[in-house]
Amino acid sequence: MVLAGIGAGLAAIAAGIGIGKIGGSAMDAIARQPEAASKIQTAMIIAAALIEGVALFAVVVALMKG
Repeated sequence: MVLAGIGAGLAAIAAGIGIGKIGGSAMDAIARQPEAASKIQTAMIIAAALIEGVALFAVVVALMKG
């Protein structure tokens, strides 16, 4: 059960890092090209949702195996 907790924690940390990178890159892109902000924001939200979905799946799998 301890390894399941470690796996779930690693999945959560990786998701946080990924979403942080997406947010930072999106802010850089918006700063460079403000007129494309709505398209960049839409793509950022979709990518963040996909990362969250994968992270949730990883947490569930880790807890089921544990």
